[in-house]
Amino acid sequence: MRQKEAIWLKIVRIALGVLFIFSGLMKAVDPIATAIKVDEYFISFGMGFMNPFTMFFGVCLSTAEMVLGLMMLTRIRVNLTSIFYLLFMTFFLLLTAWLALAEHLEVNYGYDFGVVKDCGCFGQAVEMSNFQTFMKNVVIIIPTLIIFFKRKTIPDIRLTILGQWLLTAIYVIAVLAIQFICYRHLPWIDFSDWKKRDDVAKTFVDQPAQKSIMYVYRNLADSSLNYFSEDEMMAMYDKDPHFAEHYEYVDRKDSIIRDLVRCDIPGFTMTDTNGGEHAFELINAQKETPTYLVFMHDLYQTNLKGLEKMNAVAEYCAANGFDIAAVTNSTDNEIAAFTSEHQVLFPIYHNTIDPVHGPFMTRDAIRANPGVIVIVRGIVTDKWNWRDVPELK
Repeated sequence: MRQKEAIWLKIVRIALGVLFIFSGLMKAVDPIATAIKVDEYFISFGMGFMNPFTMFFGVCLSTAEMVLGLMMLTRIRVNLTSIFYLLFMTFFLLLTAWLALAEHLEVNYGYDFGVVKDCGCFGQAVEMSNFQTFMKNVVIIIPTLIIFFKRKTIPDIRLTILGQWLLTAIYVIAVLAIQFICYRHLPWIDFSDWKKRDDVAKTFVDQPAQKSIMYVYRNLADSSLNYFSEDEMMAMYDKDPHFAEHYEYVDRKDSIIRDLVRCDIPGFTMTDTNGGEHAFELINAQKETPTYLVFMHDLYQTNLKGLEKMNAVAEYCAANGFDIAAVTNSTDNEIAAFTSEHQVLFPIYHNTIDPVHGPFMTRDAIRANPGVIVIVRGIVTDKWNWRDVPELK
């Protein structure tokens, strides 16, 4: 007679499977972010030479988590799956124990281990400190041990061994396909602060103080003082061509009617070679015409086919009176050389970053190089990987 799984054990198994599926999926939908996080860990452990393999390890990690979760959920090779679960969780329990301890020593005793502060265990969906991650793994290891020790009492799915491995292969292909699609286009779930409907003007751009300027003139006929705004001055000159003969300039009164409003997240700059700042000019709540903002975080990693598309977008913008500009972390000299070499049809501005600590705003705004974000009145209205830019007419 076929063995029946206990209800409480089924609940534990399903919860564990769903947890792994969720964790793996949050990484799989943004494979570039997962690769970046893997690279941060490599650098933290003095293994920067592994940088060329970060995408490979990121894909493997997401695939392993999600496939193990699906195997546990559908009872495929439960005995083997439970062993892999235990190995997986033991490794990460020990790793996060060290990370939590190292961060504690850094914060309280001045050590410098270069510890990664956000674990990335749920991709960018949930931010957790190293201590929180360690405690999470302490909790998860309990049902993992339960499943491991009770694995003999959980029957496999009613498929032949070959059928189970074929189903597993389908899982692997499906997870790899998700990552391939999200890598070639954009993540299915956008965890950035530049997603559609986000108010990026408020988030990233300081709103300058607003001044009221009043000009004081004396009427030469009766010596009375008159106060004019800039608009009123223009109107007076239009109305009275002899205004300067009838009035004498006395003074100018400036007053602040709105203080400088700082953005929520500082660090987003768009400076030209002369040090001029263009972020507010292009991204503000009063600007009703679209701004097409092209992100190319590293010019020498920019896809040249994508650059051709961006030049086509620039021609469309020029024909319709829209603004287009690019932002990059590359230096002014690199910008000048790149612009000249590739006949770029739009200005490229520099975003200053610390190459180690960031903030990596141009890299994290959109998972494409180049990618384009359309902004109207400070709000993101569209966002495309260069491969997905529609025909603009």
